[in-house]
Amino acid sequence: MAMLRSTATRSLLRTLAANPAHAAPIRQQVRSQLCTLAARARSQSLTPFAPKTLALARWASTSAGSKERRVVGDIDPQAESEAAKEKLVPHPELVSATSSTHGIMSELGAGPGERGHEEEDADMLVGVKADMKTIRDTFSLGTVPREAYYVGMAGVLPYLATSISTFYCAFEMKHAAEHGAGFLLDGKTAEFALHVIEPLQVGYGAVIISFLGAIHWGLEFAKYGGTHGYRRYAIGVWSTALAWPTMLMPIEYALISQFLVFNFLYYSDARACRRGWAPQWYGVYRFVLTFIVGGAIVLSLVGRGQISHLIGESEHGPANRIRMLRENQGQSLVEEEEARRNFLASAEEEEEEEEEEEE
Repeated sequence: MAMLRSTATRSLLRTLAANPAHAAPIRQQVRSQLCTLAARARSQSLTPFAPKTLALARWASTSAGSKERRVVGDIDPQAESEAAKEKLVPHPELVSATSSTHGIMSELGAGPGERGHEEEDADMLVGVKADMKTIRDTFSLGTVPREAYYVGMAGVLPYLATSISTFYCAFEMKHAAEHGAGFLLDGKTAEFALHVIEPLQVGYGAVIISFLGAIHWGLEFAKYGGTHGYRRYAIGVWSTALAWPTMLMPIEYALISQFLVFNFLYYSDARACRRGWAPQWYGVYRFVLTFIVGGAIVLSLVGRGQISHLIGESEHGPANRIRMLRENQGQSLVEEEEARRNFLASAEEEEEEEEEEEE
């Protein structure tokens, strides 16, 4: 079987299939090889029924011809003693901290396909590290002047504080509704504090948006990047025009509107930096500030969304006051008309009484 599976035999079989005309000589050659194999097997003292693996059978059939064929599995004491006397030569330069380790799910002697997966994993890790470095460099704000960095971050803190307060009040109200009492505040106190925080957050957001628009007026006054006239002045105008009407909206609509205005204003600032209308560091600076403010608005909306079925409407909010004014406007007109009619009726009665007295 070892002879039939050898490379030479497979080559002969392929030649036989490709050239049918040479079949007879090739068959004679194969038959001669089979006879030689049978003669060798008979000359060896192998047990016919001894279980052997294919590898051991090949080793037995390809041993050196000058030595005596031995039974597979036999031990040669002389060869073993000579091998025991040999001294192993150390190679410390080939040993490292990772030379004998491999992954839990990996195998030793990985093939080309597995090495390809390892290379893909390495490439992916390189990409992730590059992305992390980009994020770290972006938030480091190394090119931003220290004064602008500190003042800008300090200006964001009040907005972030109102957002955290809104989320905490919502937590207290939800806790009071589920357990009968709040964690530190009762439900009514938390609701009252929430209604006080609402106009503060919306009003401060309108102030920030107006301030960001006014920066472009200052750049135009300083003629940074040249003079651009109405195109640069327009940024400050529309930002203010969009910011202040949000104070008349319900709180959810006001926060969503300011979120959109903040992002659109950042887009305008980024374009201004690319055009050279503003310093290059201003785009990164605005990205970080917009990211913090946007996260604060989302936190407020998430907190209010948890208690949308519990929270009432503020009686002193601008939106509620306008709605109440519109509802009462019709009733006020009716009362005024009724009072006018009563006045005219009383005036007519007085005139009739005076006429009767004269008669």
